[in-house]
Amino acid sequence: MEIVSKILIGLVALEHLYILYLEMFAWETLGKKTFKGALAPELFKPTKGLAANQGLYNGFLAAGLIWSFCISDPIWSKNVALFFLSCVSVAGLFGALYSRAIFFKQALPALISLICVYLFL
Repeated sequence: MEIVSKILIGLVALEHLYILYLEMFAWETLGKKTFKGALAPELFKPTKGLAANQGLYNGFLAAGLIWSFCISDPIWSKNVALFFLSCVSVAGLFGALYSRAIFFKQALPALISLICVYLFL
């Protein structure tokens, strides 16, 4: 189960690297397709800076999860992973107040990972 926990951490980190890319570099193209209907098409250009800032924060979450792989002390590594998975979970739960899809795409994977890391790592 330790391997499964680490794979889940990696998947959550990859998801947040993708969100970083989407919000920082592809907001007016892929972002427009992804968030079709959630934001009027003419608002993507003026919100590009806001989206880039959000993307940067998602990158910090991914960096923290990746950092947990680089820590040799198993207790410290677990604590760092738990902290960043908790941050992702809280962000996903907050986002779920506005979009049910965010719960399933962001919060649920992080919550499952959090439970696995807590129990098995």
